[in-house]
Amino acid sequence: LLLLCHAEEAAVIVSGLRSTDVFVGESATFTCELSHPGVKNVQWWLDGTPLHNNLVTEISEQDGRIHTLTLNDVACHDSGTVTFRAGSLISSAKLLVKGISLSA
Repeated sequence: LLLLCHAEEAAVIVSGLRSTDVFVGESATFTCELSHPGVKNVQWWLDGTPLHNNLVTEISEQDGRIHTLTLNDVACHDSGTVTFRAGSLISSAKLLVKGISLSA
């Protein structure tokens, strides 16, 4: 006996994170778009450290599908791998923060 379930189609990443280069003091924004809303356990990471919404780290969601992370006033030590996780879905990209050369 075969039972057919009409389970919701699993969400997929429509548009993943893109690597970004910025200068010290600028903002870096990462966006990930999912195929449909309602995915649980959404989390952002920077080099394995979970990120939380605060003055420096802005985490937002639009229509439950478009997830955005903005890192404000970045410093050189913020360079690393940004990872977005939504359930079993994962997208990663590199953040490179470049120093400002003061050579004459």
